[in-house]
Amino acid sequence: MFAQTFGATTFGLDGIAIHVEVDITNGLPGMEIVGLPDAAVRESRERVRAAIKNSGFEFPAQRITINLAPADIKKDSSGLDLPIAIGILAASGQIGENCRRCLFVSELSLEGKLRAVSGVLPMAMAAAEQGITQLVVARENAGEALLVDGLTVYAPDKLTEVVWHLQERRALTPQQKRAEAAGLPIWGDDFSEVQGQVVAKRAVEIAAAGGHNLLLSGSPGSGKTMLARRVPGILPAMSDQEALEVTKIYSIAGLLSANTGLVSVRPFRSPHHTISDAGMIGGGRIPKPGEVTLSHHGVLFLDELPEFPRGVLEVLRQPLEDGHVTISRVQASSSYPARFMLIAAMNPCPCGFAGDGLQTCTCTPADIRRYVKKISGPLLDRIDIHVHVPRLEYSEIAATVPAETSAAIRARVAAVRNLQRERLGQYGLFCNAQMGHKYLKKFCPLTKEAQELLKQAFTKMNLSGRGYDRIIKVSRTIADLAGEQIITGQHVAEAIQFRNNAQKFD
Repeated sequence: MFAQTFGATTFGLDGIAIHVEVDITNGLPGMEIVGLPDAAVRESRERVRAAIKNSGFEFPAQRITINLAPADIKKDSSGLDLPIAIGILAASGQIGENCRRCLFVSELSLEGKLRAVSGVLPMAMAAAEQGITQLVVARENAGEALLVDGLTVYAPDKLTEVVWHLQERRALTPQQKRAEAAGLPIWGDDFSEVQGQVVAKRAVEIAAAGGHNLLLSGSPGSGKTMLARRVPGILPAMSDQEALEVTKIYSIAGLLSANTGLVSVRPFRSPHHTISDAGMIGGGRIPKPGEVTLSHHGVLFLDELPEFPRGVLEVLRQPLEDGHVTISRVQASSSYPARFMLIAAMNPCPCGFAGDGLQTCTCTPADIRRYVKKISGPLLDRIDIHVHVPRLEYSEIAATVPAETSAAIRARVAAVRNLQRERLGQYGLFCNAQMGHKYLKKFCPLTKEAQELLKQAFTKMNLSGRGYDRIIKVSRTIADLAGEQIITGQHVAEAIQFRNNAQKFD
């Protein structure tokens, strides 16, 4: 007998509906799965056989052939366990044609329990695109499946419950969306806890307002990490589209908690400096997203920047420029979004005290040159703002005057981001940092004084074309924060000052 049902797998960030075709014929007992299954799918033979038997159903003692179509796409999801089991039960006459109306996504335990899998959100979206209106998933995956409108989602605990539902013996209860909490998401760390560091705070605000990359350099304990960890708290709330994109990424990566809704807080990723190239950029035999993609629409923070392997830092150059990364393998090639703010922190030398007014540096000039040269010029050129974070004075640490809160800074940043969205949205851009060279003349008018300052900076600082563009984009953000349409010499001078701090690395 023949039966067909529907499962799903993922490819890159997209879900793909899979036709699970099951044919049972007389012959030597056995099960064969065709259609480019990977190891996890091939192993489903044993899981499905045990789950069916331990759930009290009959496993056919005949030859079973299972085809996963389309056959030219690699299937790498253990979530195909459930549709395979349902297909076998349908082909053996134990359930009827009702199984054709649902898409099934779940791994099965040996006793027949449904287990959660990653990537359910893009799979649910693929089901909706195929016109399938009913989805059966594990209970832990119900929250992300419910994010897709127009789907009736069932979340049983066991295979027996699914079969009884299809046999119309005991209907499953559709899952309901949870009410979303009102208001902005709360980020735990607040700028009111940061004393002093007026210049560094100004640089952080400019970076957040324009989506610019930022490098913080200073002695140990000066507050670099403290500043960086508070950046998500001053970024504007994500739009619904941004939240959906981030949730898809985290669903694919298996990082969503049980019954979660849309990811509402901008990502903040802080990988350790022992990370590999594949961990940073993504990869593997079947490509998976890396840290640059997990930071999409958020912040990628690299603490102790020179301690990262040179190869890991160099792979950042392309996503920083293009906003996406393409990973090619023999078996598959996938493109992932990677629009993030890079915030990096480093000491000025190996011991950390070069230029410190109180602590003596023990490094030789050769040690310092070797240390800073771990960061290549092309990577530094892609960082818009370079700021020195000095050691705090006692009076600053002991000050009782309350510092400005993250909420106050976020209000200014959000207003400027809205302005930029209105200005650039028609071109698919959302902040000043995303502007290409062709948009600078249109959206970045300069006074004569500003043009003269740029001319002098270009010559004295030996700026590249990229560095020149980035100074203009930072100037545009500074002008936006000041509420001015024209970029003046004052705006350009401040942007040059932040860029001029990079010269000590050359």
